[in-house]
Amino acid sequence: MRYWLFKSEPSCFSFQDLQARPNATEHWDGVRNFQARNFLRDQIAVGDQVLFYHSSIPEPAIVGLCSVVRPGYPDHTALDPAADHFDPKASPDKPIWYMVDVRADQPLPQPVLLATIRQHPLLQEMPLVNRSRLSIQPLTADQFRILLKLGGL
Repeated sequence: MRYWLFKSEPSCFSFQDLQARPNATEHWDGVRNFQARNFLRDQIAVGDQVLFYHSSIPEPAIVGLCSVVRPGYPDHTALDPAADHFDPKASPDKPIWYMVDVRADQPLPQPVLLATIRQHPLLQEMPLVNRSRLSIQPLTADQFRILLKLGGL
């Protein structure tokens, strides 16, 4: 099992939006960064645990715990000219972009603020602290456990 942090702007798609989907499950589409795409396509697997992070808000924070329920597959939004994430270079034969399906397992009792993460001495190596723009980020098992504890789980 691997551990991940997935970032989303709550005005676009929030943890509460995920909880409201049928079976609290939805595909994680629209990733348009090659490093993040490679994680989705090649490394993220069913059963992996995901921390859901709300970004681009006054107090960014980890707010929920999710599980991956479907491994990487082509992102159909890249093929739809009406979609926000359309990519004219993508085709059914050469998909370029990938997504996974995630299920909301539970909200964190206490959001873990970015400020808290930045101050924690054992979390200084997290990509969120060092390469914060990446929307899909790997976590170590220790980082994951610390973040869950900070979030009240």
